[in-house]
Amino acid sequence: MRGDLSEEIISIKIEEGSKRPIALHEKSLFGKIEADTLQLSLIEACYLLEKNRLNIFENDKPVDVNFFIDLLKNKGLYSKYIVYRDLKDRGYVIKTGFKYGSEFRLYDKGRSPGQGHSDYLVKVIFENYNINALDFASYVRISHGVNKKLLLAIVDEDFDITYYNVEWTRP
Repeated sequence: MRGDLSEEIISIKIEEGSKRPIALHEKSLFGKIEADTLQLSLIEACYLLEKNRLNIFENDKPVDVNFFIDLLKNKGLYSKYIVYRDLKDRGYVIKTGFKYGSEFRLYDKGRSPGQGHSDYLVKVIFENYNINALDFASYVRISHGVNKKLLLAIVDEDFDITYYNVEWTRP
């Protein structure tokens, strides 16, 4: 399946007779459909490229995984991508969490948007990042306020991930 890179979006044209982009959206819950196009984020597209489920072209020239990984690194998205990839490989459904001030919304295995609410908000933080206590408290408060658990994904310099489940507690 062909996807075209333009700015921050990968577009897959939904052509008559081709159900693959629609199935990718409806069954595997990737991207969003706008008119006759399935639009993927750079992170989703990289995952599909790495899994050999998508070929990506820029100006009609094919791009490889290394090119795309470098693109994510240049845009500061690589740590988010490795967390996305890890969670996706574990079978979770992942959607953006911008509305909640986090990187992702995470649905438990077997659940998806339209079948209930997400269970977690995922915040990706580098191991050496100095987090402000007020910012940290706001992450916890927002997740609690929308009845979700906060999952901190701490990425170290070797790009290993450690997850922490953070919950609001009343003394």
